[in-house]
Amino acid sequence: MTWRFSGSIFTLAVVFILSPALLSSGQDVSSSSKKPYVSTGDEAVLSGSISFAGTPPKPRTIDMWADPVCYQVNPNPRTEDTVVKTGKLANVFVYVRNSSVLDSYTFELPTSSVVLERKGCRYVPHVLGLRVGQLLTIQNSDPTQHNTHPTPTENAEWNQTQPPGMVPLVKTFSKPETFIPMKCNQHPWEKAYLGVFSHPFFAVSDESGNYRIEGLPPGQYTVVAWHERLGEKTVDLTFIPGEQRDLSLTFDAADH
Repeated sequence: MTWRFSGSIFTLAVVFILSPALLSSGQDVSSSSKKPYVSTGDEAVLSGSISFAGTPPKPRTIDMWADPVCYQVNPNPRTEDTVVKTGKLANVFVYVRNSSVLDSYTFELPTSSVVLERKGCRYVPHVLGLRVGQLLTIQNSDPTQHNTHPTPTENAEWNQTQPPGMVPLVKTFSKPETFIPMKCNQHPWEKAYLGVFSHPFFAVSDESGNYRIEGLPPGQYTVVAWHERLGEKTVDLTFIPGEQRDLSLTFDAADH
């Protein structure tokens, strides 16, 4: 008996057989088609400050009596959802999106871990970012038990208890996501926000309102400034080789 196959039928059969394997491996076809970015030395720098116009809301006292140990390590707890100092706004997440550059390249993953600490019955820092696949180390520095519970929409949700002295949790996130709320089921006032990115071009404004993003390949981007209570501002910019661009933005009390 002689078996004959046309090229198209054979190709279709191979694709049909291999497709489940590719899907089960979690391979991202769009990501695998990107090229690793190689620095040219002509990358741009984006920096600036974030201001707050108007009268900022006063920090509110946090009731921690659910766990008296928390008052021992943090006797004067205050909210930090809107932190303003001399007219400058902290904890604003600045990042870029909507760029052919981001669609065309992959960027080297840091070997260092991002640290999220439980200290004074708070999350420290309050806002932070990391890369897809980068290690997130969560350590409990308090003499009381905590619970770490991210509530993502794109990544897997998990919920884990951290007794005092426990070895730090080490986690990763497999997909980009802005932003993941972090909470503690035992201490409901503990909150943080986590941004997960496929690129390294993000920063969080400090107590002086300053931020800085380095190494931007030349091209067009949408720059986003996000605050947990004041919302989002966007600006479309084109960066030329070697440019150092200042972009300072203002959130208004009316946005609150």
